Amino acid sequence: MNPILLLLVEDEALIAISVQDALEDGGFSVHVAPSGDAAVAALEAEEAVAGVLTDIRCGSGPDGWAIARRARELHPHIPVIYMSGDSAHEHSAYGVPDSIMLQKPFAVAQVVTAISMLMNAVSPEPGTRAA
Repeated sequence: MNPILLLLVEDEALIAISVQDALEDGGFSVHVAPSGDAAVAALEAEEAVAGVLTDIRCGSGPDGWAIARRARELHPHIPVIYMSGDSAHEHSAYGVPDSIMLQKPFAVAQVVTAISMLMNAVSPEPGTRAA
């Protein structure tokens, strides 16, 4: 069985590496996008993305709120984790339903726990792919 592919959107290299390592240690495959533009391109090109973990302020192009909305347009039940140092208070206004906000700094184990929890809660509707 192939590992589950996650899209990690983070423009700070050290954070991206740390989170990617934790997710891979947790058994996931990770595509890292260093900007909003790269994230949307990956979502539109890669059918197998089963979850999105995104910073809110993530370089050029769309912010994390817009990335998550685009992900849900393409895959209505895709799990979404937001990560932010300064935008957590906006989650209730801008976050997609059934998403989780992790306030930076956080322990990388929290990311693995959060995405696993959301993926276990997903029950796809008939005709959609399982996450």
